[in-house]
Amino acid sequence: MDLREGSVGGIAVLDVVGRVDSTTAPVLQEKLQSVMTAPQTKVLIDFTRLEYISSAGFRVLLLAAKRAQETGSHFVLCGVAGKVRQLFDLGGFLDLFTIAGSREDGIAAAQ
Repeated sequence: MDLREGSVGGIAVLDVVGRVDSTTAPVLQEKLQSVMTAPQTKVLIDFTRLEYISSAGFRVLLLAAKRAQETGSHFVLCGVAGKVRQLFDLGGFLDLFTIAGSREDGIAAAQ
């Protein structure tokens, strides 16, 4: 997994490339924890180039969403498509997250 961090209008944007599995999930978790330290943080995770996510990856996302809810933060996903979207659907995760169709829509949703 390659993880790239940027910022757009006060929103932390994380681009995730490759696979999020039991080996790489801790790296994503650590990055999310460091980004979401302050209350009312705005975070967008772009999964446009994500190839696969395992249960370990879903756990990281669920913990981040819980943290966002507790701190009044905005936590948005975008680029969830193809096989990755099927995994979100099969696991029943589509309704648990704010998922935007595009990066631009994700930035708007995170504000």
